[in-house]
Amino acid sequence: MPLTRYSGIFEPADLDLLQRVFDQLCKERRLSQKDREQRQALAEEVVVVFQDGAMNEAELWQALSKRRKV
Repeated sequence: MPLTRYSGIFEPADLDLLQRVFDQLCKERRLSQKDREQRQALAEEVVVVFQDGAMNEAELWQALSKRRKV
């Protein structure tokens, strides 16, 4: 996985941001705790988009939300 912008070290603020976006997306996609594989895939997708340069909550949400404007 290429790290175009990121050193691979997540600061506490980064983890908080990733968690908030992940939680929002789980609600949007109606993923419960039992949807382990789907949640894992989503978590990986959120991290990849963050590492590719989506620096804030709005950018992450826009890139990953099913409700985003195309």
